[in-house]
Amino acid sequence: MDDYVERFEAQYLKAMKCFKKEKETLLKTFYDFPEEHWMNLRISNSIESVFATLRLRTIKSKNCGSRTMTWAMILKLMKTAQACWQRLRG
Repeated sequence: MDDYVERFEAQYLKAMKCFKKEKETLLKTFYDFPEEHWMNLRISNSIESVFATLRLRTIKSKNCGSRTMTWAMILKLMKTAQACWQRLRG
């Protein structure tokens, strides 16, 4: 946790201040969950990551030709992203 703060403090000063301030609460809340849930808690950002990629790609390409081509590109991007996902256990 300290390495994380040190790594991102220069970029995200306010967020890391808050992170340091609430460190004990964050750790306590995380460890209050059963151990088998810890992996799922760590990888819960996968949905947001996919949509960030889609948003970036569709904004950059602006006009993909047609609505059908846009949907095809989105489907392909999601299938590609899916290959990197970790399977949720449980």
